Order: sequence, then structure tokens, then C-alpha cells
Amino acid sequence: MIVVFIFAAVFGVLVFSGVIPIGEGDGLGGQGTVVLWGTVKNSAIFQALEDFNTANPSFSVKYVEKSSENFDRDLLEALASGTGPDMFFLPDDLAFHYANKISTIPYSNYSLSTFQNTFAGAGEVFLNKSGMIAFPMAIDPLVMYYNRSILDANSIIYPPASWDEMSQMVPMITKKDDSNKILKSAVSLGHFSNISHAKDIITALFMQTGNPILAGKNGVVQSTLNDISTSGSSLAEVLNFYTDFANPTNTVYSWNRSFQDSRVSFSREDLAFYFGYASELASLVNQNPNQNFLIAPFPQMNNSNFKLTSAQVTGLAISSFSKNLNTAFIAASLMATGDFADKFRLAIGVAPARRDLLARKPEDAYSPVFYDSALYARTWLDPSPKETDDIFRRMIDGVLANNISSEDAIREASSRLSLLLQQ
Repeated sequence: MIVVFIFAAVFGVLVFSGVIPIGEGDGLGGQGTVVLWGTVKNSAIFQALEDFNTANPSFSVKYVEKSSENFDRDLLEALASGTGPDMFFLPDDLAFHYANKISTIPYSNYSLSTFQNTFAGAGEVFLNKSGMIAFPMAIDPLVMYYNRSILDANSIIYPPASWDEMSQMVPMITKKDDSNKILKSAVSLGHFSNISHAKDIITALFMQTGNPILAGKNGVVQSTLNDISTSGSSLAEVLNFYTDFANPTNTVYSWNRSFQDSRVSFSREDLAFYFGYASELASLVNQNPNQNFLIAPFPQMNNSNFKLTSAQVTGLAISSFSKNLNTAFIAASLMATGDFADKFRLAIGVAPARRDLLARKPEDAYSPVFYDSALYARTWLDPSPKETDDIFRRMIDGVLANNISSEDAIREASSRLSLLLQQ
């Protein structure tokens, strides 16, 4: 069985890397049916999967749609009972949690340089010290949606490209009454609970300083929040910049707890700039069809020698408990390298993870920004989304309440993150 397992793993890698030239329509070596789990609507990828199965008649992939709320629980229970899928679409925030339940492709069979030449940098969240745990399939970058009508009314020609430009625009756009109550907001920053993707925004700001949030040291993943930034900006300074937007005495004051969620406020046209994901485009249009908005890249730090935004990355992982491992490897390889990958990203409304597909930007009003952002997007290996939400919420709320200094809040968050990694 060990020999068969090793052969299957190596064969799958060789297929994926092109050493064994198998194209769609051949499916050499694959037999039977393999089961794929994910949270993508079945109706969205039905045709893409039908085309894939038709092109590979020697085997088939059966897709099972799961709810996003119960996906983690259902998958863990199924794998533990031996009834789990052969493959599953892996969100980046579950990569840390499932690394020991996935069949890893070692670097000796698929090199780091080959991976980096094939996929955009955000896909590196699926790499660990042993190799690749999932084929990157799609990148959903964090971008800036902006209300064109609000900018036009304030004689602002272009949306801000940098955080300095954002700070200059906020007093021009934010409208207050005589009691300093905010009537119309420029941007939703400063708080946590009523800001969509607050953790992703603050961690993007941290990563823009050069801090990766987590990093492997001596083979162990550790928090880097206490490390000195490579750009010269301390994370405490970045945290102060973020919370200033919720400080009534500051000129950039534009957000408080009285507002509804930032996404709702944007759709109600009470907010000029909203930081959201590419996948939210269709729902934002549906929420207010009459709203005049466009998108722009996530703002960057001045004088930085690189660009960076957050992203949600979807990978295709192969369960180490699969009873048809050889076919699962072949199917995953062909899905990641063939037409299915492009159809998949189109179905979920995001950018592809493959560099060759990112080079072919659709000519609509939104995709060029999504594709460009995907190239410089990054994410981090979140060990537990709910618990890290609490860590960053406490950090921000503590500073806003003046219960703790920004420096101490960063140190406390780093300590709690390190403890979480040890569990």
C-alpha cells in the first residue's frame, strides 16, 4: 500500500508538472469516480464540471455542495469517520487546520520555483516546509469600492491611491452637524465590530509594512507581530493610524459605533469608500442597482517599494484519506492546469490563481483591477478565524478605550496569537 501511495503521489505530480503529457480528453491512469466537496453553488460550476467529465471519460468527478457555515465541521466529521471526500476546495483560512489531513506534494517532486512561476504569490499560503498542500485555483482580492456621485459632488477627480491621499480626502467628504455627529462618512476605518472585513483590512495594513503576521522559524510557525518592520514603520504606528479614523478629536474622524455595517452603509450611499472583495461585486450591484460606483485598488503606503492587498484564496486539496488517491491526483492536476480553472474563477466572480490566466485580463470595468490586485495580493496562515477575530478585536477596542497603549496592544495580540499556534 505504501508503494502504491508513493507511486500515485509522484504520478500526480508528474502529470501536473507536465513531465507526463496528459491533456484534457485523455485522463490516462484515472479510473472510477472521485468526490469533491466545496461551498461553491452547484449551479455555478455545474457546466464547468460537466465539460471536464466529458473531456475525461475514463473517470468522473462528483461535486457535493456544502454550506459555508457547516463546511469545517462536516468535513472534519466525514474525514474522521472515513466517509469524507477525495478532494475539497480549501479556503486559505482553513489551510493551517487541515494541513495534516491533506496529501502533500513534496518540493522534491514539485519545486518551489516551478510553483512560483505557475501561480501568483497569494497561492503560497498553500505551501509549508514539506511541500504543496493544495493547487491554487482562485484569488479574491480586497479592493476599494467607491461612490462616484459622492466624489463628483466634492470635486474629487480620482479615488485615493495612497493612505496619505485618503487622509487628505476624508475631511473633504465626511459631513457632520454642529454637534460633530457624522451624517455622511468618507471611509469606514477605526472600529472592528461594524466594519466588514476589519481583520483583513488591519492585517493588510500590517503586511504593507513588510510584516507577514506569521512566519516559519526553525520549522515552527510563529507570530511576527513583535518583529521590527522592514519598512521602518512600527505596527503600533499603523494601529494608531487605523484607530484615528474613530477618534472624534482627529481631523480624519469619519466612523463610529452608531453606523450600521460598512457594507450596508455603502449601499445606502452613506459611505464613500468601502473595502470589500471582488466576489462581492454582483451582490453590491443587486443591493442598490441605482448606485453609481466603481472600484479602485486598495490604497498603498507612500514610498513603498512594493504593493500589497489582502486576499481570500481557494485551493484544491487532496485528502490523505482518499480511497482512490491516484485518480484524485490526476483529476486535481487537470482541473488546476486546464480550462476548468478559468471556468471556476468565472463562476465565482474572482481572479484566477494561475499567472498565464492573469495575463489575459477581460476588458470590462472591473476585471482589470481584480486581476492586477490578485498579482500583488497576499494572505497569511490564519490558525483559527474566529479566535483571531477576537484577538484583533481586543487589540483595536483596547486602544480606542484608552485601556492599553498601541505598543502593548500589539505585544498582547502577538502573545495570544503565539499561544493559539501552539494549541
